[in-house]
Amino acid sequence: MSECIFCDIIHGKIPCAKVYETKNTLAFLDIAPVNKGHTLVIPKKHYPTLFDLPSELGKELLEVMQKVGEALRKTVQAEGINLGMNNFKPAGQLVFHAHFHIIPRYENDGLSLWPQKKYNNNDEMLALAQKLANNI
Repeated sequence: MSECIFCDIIHGKIPCAKVYETKNTLAFLDIAPVNKGHTLVIPKKHYPTLFDLPSELGKELLEVMQKVGEALRKTVQAEGINLGMNNFKPAGQLVFHAHFHIIPRYENDGLSLWPQKKYNNNDEMLALAQKLANNI
């Protein structure tokens, strides 16, 4: 495994603004927040992406994200919360240690998530849905 800033945080080599911790997870403030309070939730064991996470860890991660997200919403009086995860470089993943972003949101905070696109027609959409289903 190459150098990983999140592993260094977990092992105490780099400080963080910790907000919550369980046996298998750590939640801390992002040092470059979208909005103040932007929190990262990570597994303590190194897994590069969502696709590497063991499914049995999913329940604990979800519980931590719910607990931290609700506390964050109340603490910073957020009007909404975005939960996100970037997987692989083209999707914006900068640290290759699986992590979830909990971002507090406010009306007119200036964050625009993504432009919506369209299918050429319903048949194209249904064909893609069937192709995807066949690959599951």
